[in-house]
Amino acid sequence: QVQLVESGGGLVQPGGSLRLSCAASGSIGSFNFMGWYRQAPGKQRELVARIMSDGTTYYGDSVKGRRFSISRGDAKNTVYLQMNSLKPEDTGVYYCAAHFVNLNWGRGTQVTVSS
Repeated sequence: QVQLVESGGGLVQPGGSLRLSCAASGSIGSFNFMGWYRQAPGKQRELVARIMSDGTTYYGDSVKGRRFSISRGDAKNTVYLQMNSLKPEDTGVYYCAAHFVNLNWGRGTQVTVSS
């Protein structure tokens, strides 16, 4: 069974930065992809960023550009999401997702961007 542990959410002012972390554990090999999705109140869950096993990255339309960056950690099956120049519209619950044999989800971490 795969477990995903997320950390790094919180309250930040507009223009600030946060780094989210996700670590996968369990009887698993290497991931096919790991990434982050977010869900704002009243909206559907959307892709933020995803990294494939070969290092290829994808970003959702709402975060394309240089504000967000996904990367792999030195530890196996760990990924980070560096979020810079945060905007109020980035507020939401951020979920880690990891695909090994099946797609697995974390419980989510709240990110609130507000002054």
